Amino acid sequence: MRKESLGIIGTGAFGSLAARHLVPYFDLVLHDAHADSAELAKSVGARVGTLKDAASCAIVMPAVPVQKFRDVLTAIAPLLRADALVIDVCSVKIKPMGAMLEILPAGVAVVGTHPLFGPQSGKNGIAGLNIAVCEGRGGRSSCVAQFCAEKLGLRVTLVSPEEHDREAAYVQGLTHMLAKIIVALDLPEMRFPTRTYELMQQAVEMVRYDSEELFRAIERENPFSGEAKKAFFAAARRLEEKITDN
Repeated sequence: MRKESLGIIGTGAFGSLAARHLVPYFDLVLHDAHADSAELAKSVGARVGTLKDAASCAIVMPAVPVQKFRDVLTAIAPLLRADALVIDVCSVKIKPMGAMLEILPAGVAVVGTHPLFGPQSGKNGIAGLNIAVCEGRGGRSSCVAQFCAEKLGLRVTLVSPEEHDREAAYVQGLTHMLAKIIVALDLPEMRFPTRTYELMQQAVEMVRYDSEELFRAIERENPFSGEAKKAFFAAARRLEEKITDN
C-alpha cells in the first residue's frame, strides 16, 4: 500500500529524531529553511522538499522552536490541503495550540503532542517513553494516540493543553532548571560518588545539551512556570534558613 505523505518542517535535533522513527510508516518530505537536510534525507530514505512540498503533505509536523512557531504557521496556512492534519511537537501546549486554531484554515485538523524525550533520552530507542496528546480540532487525536502507542511503542497520555502545561511546569520546568544549576556549579569528577549522585549526574546529562531556545520555551512560554519557580525557590529558601539557623 502507498504510504501517506508527512512533511516535517524543521530538521534540527527533534525533527531529525522524528524522521528516523517515522520513515518506516510515511512518505517523508523534509524541509528546513536554515539547514541542509540532504544528508539526513539520504540516511533515512526520505526526500528534501520546499516549504510548499512539505506543507502540502497529508500530515504536516512543524518541528521548530516555539518562538518561531507562529511565523511557520502563517507561512504554511495558505499551502495546506483542505483536509490536512497538522501536528505540533512543542514542549508547551496552550500557546501553540491556540496559535494553530487561530491561524490555520478551519477545515484543517489540529492535534497537539509533546514527546517527552529527545535525542539524548531516546538514543537507545523510544519504545516505552512518554508522549502527551491533546485534541485540538477535527477529532484526529485518537488516531494519533493509537499510532504512537501501536507503531512507536510510546506511552500515551491524553490530556487537555491546560492539564499538560500545569504538569509540565514541574515535570520539565524544575528538572531543566535544576540541571542548569548543577551545570553552572562546574563540579569536578568525583572520586567516590554515591549512587544518588551518579543518578543526578545522569539526569543532568539528559538535558545538558538541549538548546537555549528549548530551555527558554519551557521556562517562559508555559503560563504555569512562574508558579512552579516561585514554589521551588520558596522551598529552597526555607531549607537554607533551616540548615543555617543557629
